[in-house]
Amino acid sequence: MELFPPLPLESWRDTKETLHRFLQVVGKIRLAGSFRRNHWWNVPFHLTGQGITTRPMGPLADGDAFCVDFDFVGHRLVVRTLTGRETSFPLAGRSVAAFYRDTLAALVALGIEVEPQHPYPFDLPDADRPFAEDHEHRAYDPAAVSRYWQILSQVALLLEEYAAGFSGKTSPVHHFWHTFDIAVTRFSDREVEPSPGADPVTREAYSREVISAGFWFGDDTVPAPAFYSYTAPEPADLTTRPLRPDAAQWSPARGSHLATLMYDDVRTAADPWTTALTFLNTAYRAGADLAGWEPRRECPGGVTDQLLRA
Repeated sequence: MELFPPLPLESWRDTKETLHRFLQVVGKIRLAGSFRRNHWWNVPFHLTGQGITTRPMGPLADGDAFCVDFDFVGHRLVVRTLTGRETSFPLAGRSVAAFYRDTLAALVALGIEVEPQHPYPFDLPDADRPFAEDHEHRAYDPAAVSRYWQILSQVALLLEEYAAGFSGKTSPVHHFWHTFDIAVTRFSDREVEPSPGADPVTREAYSREVISAGFWFGDDTVPAPAFYSYTAPEPADLTTRPLRPDAAQWSPARGSHLATLMYDDVRTAADPWTTALTFLNTAYRAGADLAGWEPRRECPGGVTDQLLRA
């Protein structure tokens, strides 16, 4: 299996747009059916050996707990309960409207009383169109989705190794359905005063100082896959700090900056894995140094045992 195989955005844009909305449908079910966690950690997807999952949700006192899984090996949506009941249907050949209808029907068939509170796309061009009325997005190329899943899995393992180098508060490595990226976030635990007019999602996500690292598959703003990192709040002079490798750069993004390294620059490097880790670590170092984060929180190789570290 090739490490970091090619996946140009244009080669699967239509499929990605459909799949993104599929993920948002199930993500909003996750939002409605899970216990709230700090920084919205309850909302993203987690990876499995065959795809991505909501993880189990639903209070047992109200009935059978359940989870919803995207099986990207068999290309099916699977709804399972704790007692072993399940139902599924194929992902290919469905519009977003049909997917939304069939997903809700699967929940009803298992006696699960959870529905999205706002069944519309989030932060997408058709945000004012209900899922139930989206007959436009219906492309699903299984080969492209398999390639997306392969890359997602490889990047997840890379982010797990990166995450191991920090012993402070760290998010899981998780896949966000609203932005279609995979990320892991480190926290300093210093509280942040919310910006005037910040929405509730932003206030919760950035209530502490963070340095986040991740990967996205490309969009209209950055029309190619890329690794990224950002520090929030952004310290002064962040963009004067060097990044490695030389192909990495600081890019403007919504009033602040992202450290970015294009996926193709990683996958074609002599050592793609080390190249990506070097980028993430130099981007972290830039933000941590300027924000005054404590070096004692770093634990190379995931080791905090003082005898082993000596």
